[in-house]
Order: sequence, then C-alpha cells, then structure tokens
Amino acid sequence: MLLVPVFYDWIKIEIIALMQIVLRVLAFIWASPYSLLGLLLGVIGLCTGGRARIRGRTIEFHGGAVKWFVAHLPPGSLTLAITLGHTILGQSDASLDNARDHEMVHVRQFERWGPLMGPAYLLASLGLWFAGRNPYR
Repeated sequence: MLLVPVFYDWIKIEIIALMQIVLRVLAFIWASPYSLLGLLLGVIGLCTGGRARIRGRTIEFHGGAVKWFVAHLPPGSLTLAITLGHTILGQSDASLDNARDHEMVHVRQFERWGPLMGPAYLLASLGLWFAGRNPYR
C-alpha cells in the first residue's frame, strides 16, 4: 500500500525530467539559425588563429578573425563579446570572462525568441536611438 504513492512520485519526477530535456532540445533548435551563424564565424576565427571552448551550454570563440569582427561592431573596440544563439564570440579569453554573465542573458533571450531575436533586438535598438538614448548603455 505504501509503495503506490512512492511509485507515482517517482513517475512524476521522471516525467518532469523528461519534459525539461525536451524543452532544452527545443530551445537549442529554436535558437539554431543564429547558433549556426555564430559557429560559422567561430570556425573562421579558428582558421585564423583563434580559440574555442565549451562553457556550459554555449561554445565560446575568441581571437583570430573573431577578435577583429567583435572589435568592429558598434560601439567599436569597447565591445567585449557578442552572442549568436548558443555561441559567444569575444575579443579575448579575458573579455569572455568579463562579459559571460551578460552574454548568458542573451543566450536565454535567443532561447525564448529564436529567429525573432535579431529583428526584436534591432527594433529595440532603433527605438532607443530615435528616442535619443544609447542602446548600448
């Protein structure tokens, strides 16, 4: 008699764990168009002397052409890193360490917004710019 509630609790825990796995896979798929772009840029960086590492659920790239790319984004050399889906592109190893918490916010945004993240980010930035505010502050 006592085993029945324990068995149902175990089943409930297993179902919740399975649902979390399914949601994580769906988040990766939803963000994958940007992740693929980030991987392409990261591979170009690797071919030009950059480095990569897996950190949690992201792949981080730095150095090589990635450093040049990130340094030439607005607002210029002050940009430490940029997130594309589940890839984070940084100027250096140290810049990735400094920007990681902020960039992980963007990873979660890509997981929620998926392909809509780029247009949403651009519209929000334009709205701030037209309002006379700096979208990068």
